[in-house]
Amino acid sequence: MLTLADYPIVFEQRVAWGDMDAFGHVNNVIYYRYIENARLYYLDHLKILQQDVLTVIASNQCKYIRPVVYPDILKIGVRVEELRNSAMRMHYLIYSEVQQMVVAEADAVIVCVDCVNMQKTLIPENVRVGIHKIEKTVQHILD
Repeated sequence: MLTLADYPIVFEQRVAWGDMDAFGHVNNVIYYRYIENARLYYLDHLKILQQDVLTVIASNQCKYIRPVVYPDILKIGVRVEELRNSAMRMHYLIYSEVQQMVVAEADAVIVCVDCVNMQKTLIPENVRVGIHKIEKTVQHILD
């Protein structure tokens, strides 16, 4: 099983009181917001938002392992598991500081689209190179 040390980017997410639902734990939908924050933190390292492409989510899923409650700080590990021509598959490991364990895992497929015609486009070469460079910091080599 992977640990946070296997993830080149680790984003710190504070759990807010309002993130909890009527059942007294973080609502399942909120995890996707946390994952989005972590994803954008990774993408900011690539300066992808300064490119002529947009990124859209083609699919995502989350496996909830343990409930999270306020107050807590989550460490969200982010890594690219698969790099395709126009898309990448990212994996997220969500670790609770309070519980000292993994509380959720998630995956998302992110597709690059041209910002003019909104059609799928190739991942820019400098972004691709940046991904390889980031992943190598934890000895994660993509094919």
